[in-house]
Amino acid sequence: MKKLILSLTAVVAIALSANAQTEKGKWILGGTASYDSQKSDADGAKASETLSLVPNLGYFVSDNFALGTGVGYNYSKVGTASPSGYNEAFVVSPFGRYYVGLSDQFKFFGQAAVPLAFGTVKATDANGEAGAKVGSSTAVGVALSPGFAYFPTKKIGIEFAFRGISYNNYRVEDSAGNEVKGAGYDRFSIGTNFFTPQIGVQFHF
Repeated sequence: MKKLILSLTAVVAIALSANAQTEKGKWILGGTASYDSQKSDADGAKASETLSLVPNLGYFVSDNFALGTGVGYNYSKVGTASPSGYNEAFVVSPFGRYYVGLSDQFKFFGQAAVPLAFGTVKATDANGEAGAKVGSSTAVGVALSPGFAYFPTKKIGIEFAFRGISYNNYRVEDSAGNEVKGAGYDRFSIGTNFFTPQIGVQFHF
């Protein structure tokens, strides 16, 4: 009987430890940052660039379930002449995330996000330099993504997130509010590559 009680106590202790980082009332602070540069091997080619900085903050409204938002900045520029090759945008990305404890240090999570971006579009010349303003851009998306979190300490989570299902609607309007045809798109994506996860760090407090 004594052994049974000790075993049950150990199981409860492990469960409470595994839940410590994601219990109701806790906060989560992290974000994403990425930079990409691509250049053709053609003579005189200029590099295309993309930059994204989106820190996020979330609050656990119940055990293992957090609501929050990311607020940040996106930038992209092609290295060739294009009527809409330059884009600078303000990003807001509300999200909901649910964790499932696998052990005291590993947790699986699923996240749903609604990324929104509002920016400025400019034309680029043959050298990739930004010129006249073409109009304003609006992007609205939905993304469902799974991931795993490893907790080396109670306050730090190292995350491996994977692309799941996403949809993005991107539109450009001129100064008169008319849609600029050919500058926008609708993109739907499903599937993931487990060999190229997005790696990040979240702080729990």
